[in-house]
Amino acid sequence: MQTKVKWIRGGRIITATEDFQGEILVGNGQILAIGSDLQALGLVGRSSGALGDVEEIDARGLYVFPGGVDPHTHLDLPFMGTSSSDDFETGTIAALSGGTTSIIDFAIQTQGHSLGEALNQWHEKALGKATIDYAFHMAITDLNEKTQAEIPGLVQGGITSLKCFMAYKGALMIDDGQLFKLMLQAKQLGALVTLHCENAELIEVLVQKYLSEGKTAPVYHELSHTAIGEGEATHRAIALSRVAGHPAYVVHLTCDEALHAVKDSLTRHQHPVYSETCPQYLLLDRKLYEKPGFEGAKWVMSPPLRTERDQEALWAGLRDGFIQTIATDHCPFNYSGQKDRGMDSFAKIPNGAPGIENRLNLLFTYGVLKNRISLNRFVQLTSTNPAKIFGMYPKKGTLAPGSDADIVLFDPTRLSTISVAHSKHRCDYSAFEGFKTQGEAVSVLVRGEWAMKDRKILATRGVGQYIPRQRFNAHQQWVR
Repeated sequence: MQTKVKWIRGGRIITATEDFQGEILVGNGQILAIGSDLQALGLVGRSSGALGDVEEIDARGLYVFPGGVDPHTHLDLPFMGTSSSDDFETGTIAALSGGTTSIIDFAIQTQGHSLGEALNQWHEKALGKATIDYAFHMAITDLNEKTQAEIPGLVQGGITSLKCFMAYKGALMIDDGQLFKLMLQAKQLGALVTLHCENAELIEVLVQKYLSEGKTAPVYHELSHTAIGEGEATHRAIALSRVAGHPAYVVHLTCDEALHAVKDSLTRHQHPVYSETCPQYLLLDRKLYEKPGFEGAKWVMSPPLRTERDQEALWAGLRDGFIQTIATDHCPFNYSGQKDRGMDSFAKIPNGAPGIENRLNLLFTYGVLKNRISLNRFVQLTSTNPAKIFGMYPKKGTLAPGSDADIVLFDPTRLSTISVAHSKHRCDYSAFEGFKTQGEAVSVLVRGEWAMKDRKILATRGVGQYIPRQRFNAHQQWVR
């Protein structure tokens, strides 16, 4: 139980729609009041009064944002014979350090096993470890009558988004018929299907072709996972969504080919489809795969990094409302001992990279300060839109009376250089090593309690809470 009311004063309060100098009053884990002068309104004063002890927080010179919501993370994920190097303790500490206060991770079904078993496993992974709040998508890899019978109970319990892979043939992928059946069921239940869009058949043929030719270096991962294949799969997924008459959500969109399919759906067909991209696709490009030796393995992920032309298309898509969210797809594997399992074959390199703690400072530096996105759009993309789309709003994703007091105090002048040397994630490299940033979260409240103060982590292991989410409503939760 919170013992002191907190009174944040003097900061520049920025939400998805507002930008003003003001004050926020916090108590019992929630925002009690927000305005330009709460003292003048008689809501708070320097004496304790009815509110009890008041802790005044000087936010002069700082931006005050709602806590970031990262809708795509993979913590403690078993994958390709190993597991992602961050668990729910280290991964959420890293997220918190960057100003993210809620994540949505993926409970992934093992083929031949039930969805409930997967969900229980992920609850066990997170319980007693997470330092921020968390929710789960359910990733379905084995759709059958028994699986489908489980889905209504999951949605009733607050798992209102279902992930499907159109790649990883023989392991995670479901076919188009299964995907369409799931879309129809999601429409009936009030759930949203999220999609990893790549052409699995194309990937499999190209991988075998390159390996048979003795081409084993990391660059051949990128050459096997083509932008054309991603665009085709995105178009196909949206086509199924259109026939089902229900929106879909495309995860980690990387390229103009895929973005074109999204634009076509929204403009020519007037069919709502959501899409998400990640900082790595906005700021890193495929030339990293051509680094000498094996170093390109650090950026082996699926889909892979694309071209500078694709980066500019994605920035324009963010600006124009065709891409609604920015996530991280944080799935770290150590370069030494994990990535190097693929030294003799790019097909054995665990797919994924770290990024959970750098989302806000990178997007502020290379988005807001370069006039690619506005401050309000920054908050929309990193907090409000993911909270709305995935049924967490207005509890999360905004600063308003009654919302959880997840609040980021952000210093827009603070200079830093991203480096593994001072990162919080448990990985032996940074995907953004050497990137210069301006602007950083300096203090963070999670449900009204100090989780980070003056860059010192105060949140204790296990204080993060599970968030059951609202059902998806295609009308109420449509955002641009």
